Amino acid sequence: MSNIKNVAVIGTGVIGTGWIIRFLAHNKIVYAFDKDIKSKKKLIEEIKRAWPYTKKLFNKKKLNLKNFKYFTSLKETLKNADFIQECATENYSLKTNLLSKIGKYSKQNTIISSSSSGLLPTRIYSKCKNPQRGIIGHPFNPVYLLPALEIVPGKKTSKAILNKAKRFYKSISMNPIMVKQELPGYLSDRLQEALWREGLHIINEGHATTEDLDRAIEDGPGLRWSLMGTFLTFHLAGGKDGMKHMLEQFGPALKLPWTKLKSPNLSKKLINRLVDGTKKQSRGKSVAKISNIRDEYLVDLLKLRKKYEKKIRN
Repeated sequence: MSNIKNVAVIGTGVIGTGWIIRFLAHNKIVYAFDKDIKSKKKLIEEIKRAWPYTKKLFNKKKLNLKNFKYFTSLKETLKNADFIQECATENYSLKTNLLSKIGKYSKQNTIISSSSSGLLPTRIYSKCKNPQRGIIGHPFNPVYLLPALEIVPGKKTSKAILNKAKRFYKSISMNPIMVKQELPGYLSDRLQEALWREGLHIINEGHATTEDLDRAIEDGPGLRWSLMGTFLTFHLAGGKDGMKHMLEQFGPALKLPWTKLKSPNLSKKLINRLVDGTKKQSRGKSVAKISNIRDEYLVDLLKLRKKYEKKIRN
């Protein structure tokens, strides 16, 4: 178990808000920072929107906003924090400068965890005081529901910090994946980016719409991926001999020109196809309405998955 109680969240965008909701659901005192005081109203609205689903997943009774404090001063946000979750925009210069300030204003034994989706921790902590306490804690949206978390060390990160961070994240119902060493894009985002690039090429070349490609995943591999990943899925595809036969049977196809894995040019034509396609898919529903449907589904799916994943993993 972890004895960390006071948590600072730096940045109140989609990811920062998700962290705040998860921390509140696990009885943490949350200090949220955003320069714009106007963001507080929007933040509270999103917390209240997502709380019914969070409450259902974690069997909580009611939202206690007394544990939530909002600051526009970084120094004030950090002075009592036992753990810091940074959620600023993905930009090396911005994060490096921000983490330098966080290192200056925070208690020197406080773990600093960046929610970066792919930046190298050694680089973004290069100006931070005591960089051995700096890690990546990369979550997945919606953070308040999805349990996956990639913990990525920098070259100076101490093992004690990694172990302490792992215990803390487990205490808030997350399943940490310990990445052995830093690499651009980490793990899941590199896999997602490959799929994303191929999808952009297919749409750009006019072979399918955004809805066609989403249905291809939703009704096919996506159903399997909710229980088992790519490698175990392919292991089953090999029949009784598993992965060995699968590689013998389908390995040669890797040399066929099926994929491009290079980013297409985001032309105005492609952008319009993506925007118009997803607008059509939304069927007039707002982002909040679709988010509610997604969250309700994820809660039910996560509860169902517990029943079956034990059979595979134990």
